[in-house]
Amino acid sequence: MRTPFVAGNWKMNKTVAEARDLVSTMGVGLKAVKGVEKVVCPPFTSLLAVANLLGGTDIGLGAQNMHWEEKGAFTGEIAPEMVKEFCKYVILGHSERRQYFGETDETVNKRVLAAQKHGIIPIVCVGETLQEYEAGKTAEVVRRQTLGALAGVEAGFAPSLVIAYEPVWAIGTGKASSGENAQHVHGQVIRPVLVELFGQETAGAIRILYGGSVTGANAAEFFSQTDIDGALVGGASLKDDFVLIAQAAAA
Repeated sequence: MRTPFVAGNWKMNKTVAEARDLVSTMGVGLKAVKGVEKVVCPPFTSLLAVANLLGGTDIGLGAQNMHWEEKGAFTGEIAPEMVKEFCKYVILGHSERRQYFGETDETVNKRVLAAQKHGIIPIVCVGETLQEYEAGKTAEVVRRQTLGALAGVEAGFAPSLVIAYEPVWAIGTGKASSGENAQHVHGQVIRPVLVELFGQETAGAIRILYGGSVTGANAAEFFSQTDIDGALVGGASLKDDFVLIAQAAAA
């Protein structure tokens, strides 16, 4: 049995004071949810403040990105050891990073391998654009991104990986994929790639999340699917809806 996993990507939202307020308000409900791995991913500026609030709880902390280099002249970037000071998790390869900041399968892979080296659990994002979806290229794109991101990952590290399938056309649009469609991508595209890379047993231990306009109202539709192990949540992670999503994962 794979433990359900729900992560909240706050994106570029919340000052430190607002982050404290959100965690204090939402934390009570999240702590009450058992049997689910729960993670919040605030902006870098709020990681220390949120880490202090989450200490001693079962709510994990993640960063939204990191560089693959150890240190050096990379202005504005964050090194793996800097992330590891506060975080157990890191989101890598999010479509917004690919779209707006030029990240590629190759640079996502470098980040994943850096996470492996430093013992940080990566939440690796894959997903097709609307144009690719309408052209029937979902399987091709998702397979390429998954293979590219995980090249060189060791079988011993693989079970700790988390994959997040986020169709780009569903992120922040209010237009979620259907549970049936997401299950097809999870079960017929991503899971077979994981089997190809790591073997049946290891692939069966890796959790695959759905992301893209997940809400408390539609979460159960996704979580009832065999190969959907949780959600990477965007906008809904900034409000009480995130607790409802975690409760749906527990159910």
